[in-house]
Amino acid sequence: MKTLKAATKRCRFTFSREENELPKTKYPYLCQGNRGCCFRCNNPQQLIKPMSETYSNESIKTLEWNEHIRLRPGMYIGKLGDGASQDDGIYVLIKEILDNSIDEFMMGYGKEITLNIENNQVTIRDYGRGIPLGKLAACVSRINTGAKYDSKVFKKSVGLNGVGSKAVNALSSYFKAQSVRDGETCTVAYAQGNLTQEETITLSPEPNGTCITFVPDQEIFGEYRFIPEYIEKLLWNYCYLNTGLTITFNGKKFHSKNGLYDLLSNNITESEALYPIIHIIEDDFEFALTHSSRQYGEEYYSFVNGQHTTSGGTHLSAFKEAFARTVKDFYKKDFDTHDIRQSLIAVISIKVSEPVFESQTKTKLGSLHMEPKGQTIRSYVGALVQKHLDNYLHINQETAEILQKKIVQSEKERKEIAGIKKLAKESVKKASLHNKKLRDCRVHYHTNHEKRLESTLFITEGDSASGSITKSRDVNTQAVFSLKGKPLNSYGKSKKIVYQNDEFNLLQTALNIEEGLDNLRYNNIIIATDADVDGMHIRLLLLTFFLEFYPDLVKSGHIYILQTPLFRVRNKKETRYCYSEKERIEAISKLGKNPEITRFKGLGEISPGEFKHFIGPKMRLEPVLLQSSSQISEILAFYMGKNTPERQLFIIDNLRVEENQLEEAIPL
Repeated sequence: MKTLKAATKRCRFTFSREENELPKTKYPYLCQGNRGCCFRCNNPQQLIKPMSETYSNESIKTLEWNEHIRLRPGMYIGKLGDGASQDDGIYVLIKEILDNSIDEFMMGYGKEITLNIENNQVTIRDYGRGIPLGKLAACVSRINTGAKYDSKVFKKSVGLNGVGSKAVNALSSYFKAQSVRDGETCTVAYAQGNLTQEETITLSPEPNGTCITFVPDQEIFGEYRFIPEYIEKLLWNYCYLNTGLTITFNGKKFHSKNGLYDLLSNNITESEALYPIIHIIEDDFEFALTHSSRQYGEEYYSFVNGQHTTSGGTHLSAFKEAFARTVKDFYKKDFDTHDIRQSLIAVISIKVSEPVFESQTKTKLGSLHMEPKGQTIRSYVGALVQKHLDNYLHINQETAEILQKKIVQSEKERKEIAGIKKLAKESVKKASLHNKKLRDCRVHYHTNHEKRLESTLFITEGDSASGSITKSRDVNTQAVFSLKGKPLNSYGKSKKIVYQNDEFNLLQTALNIEEGLDNLRYNNIIIATDADVDGMHIRLLLLTFFLEFYPDLVKSGHIYILQTPLFRVRNKKETRYCYSEKERIEAISKLGKNPEITRFKGLGEISPGEFKHFIGPKMRLEPVLLQSSSQISEILAFYMGKNTPERQLFIIDNLRVEENQLEEAIPL
């Protein structure tokens, strides 16, 4: 390769570059010379800025309301996704419509809501007052239009910005809104936010209310699916927060009589609760709490005006501070805050006038006051917690004694592992300098980056699998943590094992979850193991670790299993990747006779060039779901505890023999 130098003194650039490379300069100039590169150009006057940087009248564009939503959907619904994650956009669309129906219930109108999903078509019907017929089209298609700007009509509402239903409209391939008021009804329909059916008012015998039907647009969301467990969890939360409300989902009814007490009791068994659930309601604040005998970390469910604030906010910070301060004052001892809140499980709900959230998805409260220029949330929550919790502990001496013993025990455990933690942290610092286990990404979940929800950590087995993922990943949002063989079975171990075991210690540090989930670095934690017996065993061991020490990671929907293809079937014209035996047989029949069939025995056998398709936009994920949090102890004891006769019988009864059906699939 020959080296070229500047050929003329008139050119401002002097360099020595390999042929066919552009010179590295601080000026983003291109050349219009015949030879193509500026260091070959004899006329420096031809150096100009690229056309892409031209800023003129033509650069200014005005978008319609629906065009902007479709161009920047993340501004309105967070992320898109295919439905594998509970914060994917298709669930946000459901929530945006339900929020309007819940606001009607909160104002005293309509005690029932029906939700039906069939073939990805969602229909939500409430029995509130109904949208005023003359403004139906405006309310679902004109940004910043709605009654919720009038706090006299909608007090302490969730929907504030007049955006939710418009976002659903714009992001749906089909959207229909119908309102019924006092014997009359009006219907309007859209496709991708464009009007397809004008407003028409007719007589109707139906009861008052609003009915919204929509189909999320595949042009925006791609191939997606609704996971019923995610929707049921959402509906249960609405019912816990709104006692007396009944929601029917595909024929199944959801109803709560005791509010947040029911939420907590359904997520913890009687044997796991150290003392009876403390449940307090006064005015606009409600909370329920107890300590767990089986988990280590703190766990919180927080809500504002019925909205599940998964990232907390000012109300949760105020509660945590008030709880610790009240306990210290009651026992007249300066306990460590960490010891007081260790193993605490609490639910709080607050109603705030004109709340300020950090984004349209409303996952974190930013408001400082209960109402504009009113009392601060910190003082309001602090006073109520102080009064009611102090009274409860004085009246219920047995609970007070149990709580004190728990705090003393937590203090003892903390001091016992203090030395181990110190050594572990020193070990992590050394390992971090040359940490070959973690290939980090640039964007993290605990930041305010616009792509924070996409931040992902793949946990892989061995260097070969991690090598393929590392070479094909998106370095901005995807990190890789490589395991060395099978991790330890942590069932029944104390938390000391997290610090004594190098692998667990490094993983905990990579996730940044030692002190809780507030600073979790990755939104999606994906276990990527081979689809064989060893791979399945590693999955179980990792899930045991998370459920034993960090169950809130699983409960919050952060843990997934990566689905990778088992087979590659191809001919000279087409390649198909198959995730099951059924897909393999279908691919063989469609590609004709004698296609080339490859069985992927491990992730390391998949080339980086192919792997990028499996961890890209069409990545298949299987979420780790818990039907009931109260089942965790029983599940772990059965599968990961002692080898009991019951487990042996279970294994025998569930043995499967996989036969190679290749000969049957290919006609001879």
